[in-house]
Amino acid sequence: METVNIHEAKTQLSRLVEKAAGGEPFVIAKAGRPLVKVTMLDMPKRAKRLGFMSGEIDVPKDFDSMGAGEIEQLFGAAE
Repeated sequence: METVNIHEAKTQLSRLVEKAAGGEPFVIAKAGRPLVKVTMLDMPKRAKRLGFMSGEIDVPKDFDSMGAGEIEQLFGAAE
Protein backbone atom coordinates (compact mmCIF):
# COMPACT_ATOMS: atom_id res chain seq x y z
CA MET A 1 0.00 0.00 0.00
CA GLU A 2 1.32 3.41 -0.97
CA THR A 3 2.23 5.88 1.77
CA VAL A 4 2.42 9.59 0.97
CA ASN A 5 3.27 12.59 3.11
CA ILE A 6 0.71 15.34 3.65
CA HIS A 7 2.36 17.74 1.19
CA GLU A 8 2.36 15.13 -1.58
CA ALA A 9 -1.25 14.19 -0.78
CA LYS A 10 -2.30 17.84 -1.13
CA THR A 11 -0.55 18.31 -4.45
CA GLN A 12 -1.70 14.99 -5.94
CA LEU A 13 -5.08 14.55 -4.24
CA SER A 14 -7.11 14.02 -7.43
CA ARG A 15 -4.81 11.26 -8.66
CA LEU A 16 -4.69 9.58 -5.24
CA VAL A 17 -8.47 9.69 -4.81
CA GLU A 18 -8.98 8.15 -8.26
CA LYS A 19 -6.64 5.32 -7.33
CA ALA A 20 -8.40 4.78 -3.99
CA ALA A 21 -11.81 4.79 -5.70
CA GLY A 22 -10.42 2.15 -8.05
CA GLY A 23 -9.55 -0.14 -5.16
CA GLU A 24 -5.99 0.97 -4.34
CA PRO A 25 -6.07 2.49 -0.83
CA PHE A 26 -3.25 4.72 0.40
CA VAL A 27 -1.95 6.05 3.71
CA ILE A 28 -1.28 9.70 4.51
CA ALA A 29 1.64 10.24 6.88
CA LYS A 30 3.07 13.21 8.74
CA ALA A 31 6.82 13.19 9.37
CA GLY A 32 6.88 9.52 8.38
CA ARG A 33 4.18 8.57 10.91
CA PRO A 34 1.01 7.09 9.35
CA LEU A 35 -2.09 9.11 10.24
CA VAL A 36 -4.99 8.02 8.05
CA LYS A 37 -5.88 5.38 5.50
CA VAL A 38 -7.90 6.48 2.46
CA THR A 39 -9.97 3.78 0.81
CA MET A 40 -13.07 3.54 -1.38
CA LEU A 41 -16.49 3.38 0.22
CA ASP A 42 -18.62 0.28 0.00
CA MET A 43 -21.82 1.72 -1.38
CA PRO A 44 -24.66 -0.37 -2.72
CA LYS A 45 -25.46 0.26 -6.35
CA ARG A 46 -28.78 1.97 -6.89
CA ALA A 47 -31.35 -0.14 -8.61
CA LYS A 48 -32.89 1.38 -11.69
CA ARG A 49 -36.50 2.24 -11.22
CA LEU A 50 -37.80 1.33 -14.65
CA GLY A 51 -41.55 0.97 -14.67
CA PHE A 52 -42.09 2.29 -11.14
CA MET A 53 -45.29 4.06 -12.24
CA SER A 54 -46.53 1.27 -14.48
CA GLY A 55 -50.30 1.25 -14.64
CA GLU A 56 -50.66 4.66 -12.97
CA ILE A 57 -50.37 6.87 -16.06
CA ASP A 58 -52.41 6.66 -19.25
CA VAL A 59 -50.83 7.98 -22.44
CA PRO A 60 -53.42 8.84 -25.10
CA LYS A 61 -53.19 7.00 -28.42
CA ASP A 62 -52.89 10.33 -30.28
CA PHE A 63 -50.08 11.62 -28.02
CA ASP A 64 -47.71 12.24 -30.94
CA SER A 65 -50.21 14.46 -32.74
CA MET A 66 -51.80 16.26 -29.78
CA GLY A 67 -51.91 20.01 -30.29
CA ALA A 68 -50.83 19.77 -33.94
CA GLY A 69 -53.47 22.31 -35.02
CA GLU A 70 -52.44 24.84 -32.40
CA ILE A 71 -48.75 24.39 -33.25
CA GLU A 72 -49.46 24.95 -36.95
CA GLN A 73 -51.35 28.15 -36.09
CA LEU A 74 -48.48 29.39 -33.93
CA PHE A 75 -45.63 28.56 -36.29
CA GLY A 76 -47.33 28.35 -39.67
CA ALA A 77 -48.25 25.19 -41.53
CA ALA A 78 -45.47 23.36 -43.34
CA GLU A 79 -45.99 23.47 -47.06
